[in-house]
Amino acid sequence: MKLKGEIKMIYVLMNPKANNGLGEINAREWASKSLKEEPTFINVLETTDMKGFLSSLDENDEIIVTGGDGTIHNFVNNVYDLKLKNKMYYVKSGSGNDFYRDNAEYVDELGRIELSRFLKNLPLVKVNGIERRFVNGIGYGLDGIACAIGEQMRMKTSKKINYTSIAVKQLLGKYKMRHATVTVDGVTKEYDNVWVCPTMKGKYYGGGMKVAPNQDRFDPENKVTVVTLHKKGRIATLLSFTNFSKGNHEKLSKNIDSVRGSKVEVKFDIPCALQIDGEVVENVTSYVVEIDE
Repeated sequence: MKLKGEIKMIYVLMNPKANNGLGEINAREWASKSLKEEPTFINVLETTDMKGFLSSLDENDEIIVTGGDGTIHNFVNNVYDLKLKNKMYYVKSGSGNDFYRDNAEYVDELGRIELSRFLKNLPLVKVNGIERRFVNGIGYGLDGIACAIGEQMRMKTSKKINYTSIAVKQLLGKYKMRHATVTVDGVTKEYDNVWVCPTMKGKYYGGGMKVAPNQDRFDPENKVTVVTLHKKGRIATLLSFTNFSKGNHEKLSKNIDSVRGSKVEVKFDIPCALQIDGEVVENVTSYVVEIDE
């Protein structure tokens, strides 16, 4: 007989496509090393009704989500408005792992992050008729295009995709700088020669790029950070890219605007790819981010 509060079953939700196709292997290896009992493995790609599955569980069952930023993004959007009764954890098994990186201080001795504190107060992005919550950030501009190209490459190879390398090649090649109109809490600014204009809930995206070093995902005002990198000249931008990606924004103060706010609208004069926690949306001219009141 199980005592009250005693774990009844452990379910590991895994994404086989995570980490360049190693998601299932990673999940099973972690479980064999970290858990005392054999869990039940669930393929998230074959689970069409995640809400129904979670609602059917005993309250003492434990959930462990494994995968990368895309996996945690989709899980959150599937369960966001569900009153969750189970203990839930996240274990990294991705190629970028920005959510894990941003929240490393919350990792326990088994390599897990307890999820309850992260499943609320998430911003909502509206773009091209799509509405999604995001846990890390939105990339728009060079970063969105790099993600789109990376997804195309992923369909053709099992090799690890280097998004920074893709971005650098685009920076030195085909990427056309945009004119951006950025409105944050009713205040509008316009920028020429824009490379990227992300909105961030966390500090990192793109596999470790610290684009919003001062963003606090547990900000008591629950604000996001909009970062606009605008600089004329490809070589000059390339030389600044290391400082930008490492979060040394004070060295680029003339070319970076970082603004916190609760409602954001970004418009480009030329359509561009956008990514939401790694999920690509093509042909975007604008996006809106809103925070629940």
